[in-house]
Amino acid sequence: MASQLRLRSALALVTGAGSGIGRAVSVRLAGEGAAVAACDLDGAAAQETVRLLDGPPPGPHAAFQADVSEAGAARRLLEQVQARYSRPPSVVVSCAGITRDEFLLHLSEDDWDKVIAVNLKGIFLVTQAAAQALVSSGCHGSIINISSIVGKVGNVGQTNYAASKAGVIGLTQTAARELGRHGIRCNSVLPGFITTPMTQKVPQKVLDKVTGMIPMGHMGDPKDVADVVAFLASEDSGYITGASVEVTGGLFM
Repeated sequence: MASQLRLRSALALVTGAGSGIGRAVSVRLAGEGAAVAACDLDGAAAQETVRLLDGPPPGPHAAFQADVSEAGAARRLLEQVQARYSRPPSVVVSCAGITRDEFLLHLSEDDWDKVIAVNLKGIFLVTQAAAQALVSSGCHGSIINISSIVGKVGNVGQTNYAASKAGVIGLTQTAARELGRHGIRCNSVLPGFITTPMTQKVPQKVLDKVTGMIPMGHMGDPKDVADVVAFLASEDSGYITGASVEVTGGLFM
């Protein structure tokens, strides 16, 4: 828990908030004093995350359900958050992501499309809707998009995932160039192998091999990513934009 509440007046929208990194980010930002709008495709999981946050209901935190890969849903999400809080979120963290792993030689078009739709198009839609809301209200903000170290170095069986996460880096850097004059910072975070429901699907022998390649000798915890997100959300990173911060324990450096 932070000794000083760096996000005391912030409203934070977190997508993919129902589990893994998104849940850890929600808990950390709430711990820093932010009101958290926790969104997930699984509305019940988002509500469970809100129950984990400080304070009895009805507190400052609220759960939302949305499919971020659908343009209308992303727009409605921002409208619902603004209706609930009477302002746009000043911190937006896109953690929603899926995998549909398969070797390139066998990867179906459908599994390509699904991963790109959620992991890349979804981040585009949420970033765009949030930026439009911030610019039209004249508010400053910090947009943080969760990419992956796989977006930089690739990974066997993850053509679609690697392409989507590489796209997130390029999208975020371009948004940073365009939105800086509006007082909106945009950064991406590149987790390595983090213990989440997503990595629990990976065979143990693969995890053992990966762990052997990590200089720090162990997989990361979602809290390790949440720490970096909290820093990027706060004014402690006020002159950082367009950055891609790796949280990998040194993997693939």
